[in-house]
Amino acid sequence: MKANDVLFFFSQKYNGNYDKIYQAIKDKEPIKQSELEQSKRNFTGNFITILDDNYPEGFKYMYRPPLVLYYLGDIRLLDDLDKAIAVVGSRDATKYGLNMTEEIVSDLINENYTIVSGMARGIDAKAHEVALASNGKTIAVLGSGIDYPYPKSNTPLYYKIVEHGLVLSEYPGNIAPSKEYFPERNRIVAALTNGVLVVESKIRSGTFITINYALSRGSDIYCVPTKANENSGCNRLIKDGAYLVESAKDIIDVWKKVSTKEK
Repeated sequence: MKANDVLFFFSQKYNGNYDKIYQAIKDKEPIKQSELEQSKRNFTGNFITILDDNYPEGFKYMYRPPLVLYYLGDIRLLDDLDKAIAVVGSRDATKYGLNMTEEIVSDLINENYTIVSGMARGIDAKAHEVALASNGKTIAVLGSGIDYPYPKSNTPLYYKIVEHGLVLSEYPGNIAPSKEYFPERNRIVAALTNGVLVVESKIRSGTFITINYALSRGSDIYCVPTKANENSGCNRLIKDGAYLVESAKDIIDVWKKVSTKEK
């Protein structure tokens, strides 16, 4: 029995739960060949494992690397992530936030950046939509099963990304979203990218989970400022050293400097 078959089987059996998959492997939990074959017959999607050649190299060094990734769309988008940037922010986005997302993302697409986000309401969805409208590259990471668009209002967006971009999840099938899945999703968003753009965020929000994962990887944080005295997570991050962003050029200039230093 191949090792990636083992990973696939336990991922299916334990609904993508990292801890249970890891424990099953550690305990050398037995697998019947008939069970594996039945699991394969029931599966109709696409997946890669941590053992496969096209598994993103950077994932192997992240916190709790996904053992199995399910996908829909163009898996080749994982081949070149040098200019992948996460765009995240408030679900209850303001007109200002949506307008800034549209302006910055469209200009980043013109510079061949790949836009990565979590397909949530608000800023996430707007970032994906603008990337698609600009004929750019975008990757959505779900906090639900690969076949479960969430929120339901983003179902049309989900199918557009499947057709023109890439949708990823470490959870198989129609597994409904759960509170604990979203931090797990955010670590994947951070691991796919070399920088995070925060357009709008409250000081206490899920956005900061993505930020913390990104900082642990040494990624740069970019923030669009907002008015004072509005519980602005962006303003707080700028005070703490994040790059202030008023246009895509601010990101592009920093990105070029960092790339030059690395060479």
